[in-house]
Amino acid sequence: MLSEKTNSIAGMSLGGGKKENFFFCLLEFFKKDNRWFLTSLNQVKEESHLTQDEAITNWVESSSLKQLIVDFPLSKPPCETCDLVCPGIDLYHHPVVNNIQKRINSILNEDLKHIKENPKKYEQERRDDSLVHYGRSVLDKDTCEHILSKSFKRKLKKGFVPYWNRPIDFWIWLNYYDQMLKTFNISYDSFGNVSVMLLHKFHYLLRHLPRDLQIYESNTYIALIELYRANIITKKHLIELQDMNVCTLARVRVAKAIEKKLNIFIYSKDLELISKHPKAFDSFVLAVVGKSLILDRTKKVPELGVKDDSRFIIPSYLEDNESLERP
Repeated sequence: MLSEKTNSIAGMSLGGGKKENFFFCLLEFFKKDNRWFLTSLNQVKEESHLTQDEAITNWVESSSLKQLIVDFPLSKPPCETCDLVCPGIDLYHHPVVNNIQKRINSILNEDLKHIKENPKKYEQERRDDSLVHYGRSVLDKDTCEHILSKSFKRKLKKGFVPYWNRPIDFWIWLNYYDQMLKTFNISYDSFGNVSVMLLHKFHYLLRHLPRDLQIYESNTYIALIELYRANIITKKHLIELQDMNVCTLARVRVAKAIEKKLNIFIYSKDLELISKHPKAFDSFVLAVVGKSLILDRTKKVPELGVKDDSRFIIPSYLEDNESLERP
């Protein structure tokens, strides 16, 4: 059983533009029922008598929340914390950046080795990797596993940009780049979906939240991939989430699959919000990531040479659903 101090978790999706609607999603565990409940799914703009900052702070304090999961970068890229005299990207001598660039070069050199050893076989495997295989799972091959995909190879050749990327970006590329691109047609960059105004506003908000509130970072797309890996949702769910004609219904189906297989009760009014508002859905998924954090079912993220302040959480749902076969 969970202790009283770890029986609630919230998710809040903060990415997007200036006029984005934010939702606060609270999950609570009740010992008597031995079940998690989605007890609050509130939209920031509905609190008309409060500013957005005041509404968020009020929700956190009224729920006695101790842990919050957001999809917003909590740490800075190396350039913003570096005091070295900068010689430019090509001659950058920050130890963390140098270490990442060495690892990138090592992967590319290994790829070049495969080309030289058997160019014909390499090209055949490359063509096969580029084809669409409807019966093949995006999880059948790791992104950093040779033969490298063309898109991932291009990403590595562009290199690690120290004023734009964080060390966690590189780790995510190695483990999720191909999966995110093939499934959602996106690539991960820490600040790729964050406006400058929102960045400053969030750091302003942090100063007003309770000091004992622990804030963690995650990513909705990665969480969905992990839900798929554990057979909690299906490939069809992922495809439908990208279809404008059925995405509203798809969000409900994903939420119901999570409800059924992860012991979470969702009220019908909250399901309606999840179906209508993508940000409500994202906040719910982030809260579910937080549930994994409380249960200590997360993947270990390496420090990559520094202790990354992002506190990035990758959930692991395999223990929740080990007996099921992939659809």
